[in-house]
Amino acid sequence: MKNVAIIMGGYSSEYKISLTSGNVVFNNINRAKFNPYRIHIFKEKWVYVNENNSEFPIDKSDFSVTINDSKINFDVVFNAIHGTPGEDGLMQAYFELLNIPQTSCDYYQAALTFNKRDMLSVLKPYGIKTAESYYLNLGDEINVDTILAKVGLPCFVKPNKSGSSFGISKVKTREEFLPAIENAYKEDDEIIIESFLDGTEVSVGVINYKGTVTVLPITEIVSENDFFDYEAKYLGKSKEITPARISEELKIKIETVAKRAYEVLKMKGFSRSEFIIVNNEPYMLEMNTIPGLTTESILPQQAREAGISLPELFENAIELALKK
Repeated sequence: MKNVAIIMGGYSSEYKISLTSGNVVFNNINRAKFNPYRIHIFKEKWVYVNENNSEFPIDKSDFSVTINDSKINFDVVFNAIHGTPGEDGLMQAYFELLNIPQTSCDYYQAALTFNKRDMLSVLKPYGIKTAESYYLNLGDEINVDTILAKVGLPCFVKPNKSGSSFGISKVKTREEFLPAIENAYKEDDEIIIESFLDGTEVSVGVINYKGTVTVLPITEIVSENDFFDYEAKYLGKSKEITPARISEELKIKIETVAKRAYEVLKMKGFSRSEFIIVNNEPYMLEMNTIPGLTTESILPQQAREAGISLPELFENAIELALKK
């Protein structure tokens, strides 16, 4: 029996969603093969949490836990932390140093994809289309006319490194522009401002399933809000339609681009990329390497549509990590 540490929580605004994802993994792990342990990772504490919600501190020197004088080591880590330090490469590098396999991509891929600006720059030479964009760092002079001349209105102002749509605004008028920048700076000291792409939004899960890079059924996102924001993602203010209502030709085009991005970046584990379709062409917005794993989340919906149950999805991730 392999000991599996399911890490959840994290240091960002996404910690609550991560705890939900982590508990879904915990409840859907095949206990005939694995002993799952819930590990909460917070700035102030790293702890193992047992069934009675008692906490036992993690020894960071070797990522072990001691319970009733017996020391437990972990064979593999299931990473369910959205945002920092689980999705930006920090945990990946730590586990690599300790030589403990983990289910997400490697540290460089995590750091690169977590940085929206850098990831899109790396993918552009491979023919992957992106929105017109403008970059700002905290302290930069903000010349509103220059920026809007490049990206136009409406536009999106986003923190460069954050998830779950925290800090994102859709800006329709010049007056809304500076407050949107302030809002984004609350989440990150780097900002990406993108032109508004008027089209159908789709979300594409790509995973390595049993050794083969597999594009899951595509999800179409119809948001009741102005865009697929936090409320739309988690509070039911959107319709997610899997499979998406698109032509076979467009489906193949999107699958090809999503798979190419996964392979170009040498991804492992789960990934979920967001695209907007304009004039039958997919434009990439971002890639998540620790997508939500709650029962309502998009990737589990897509897996279900592909005939992969949650226990199968999670077992596959653990088995692939152990083989690495």
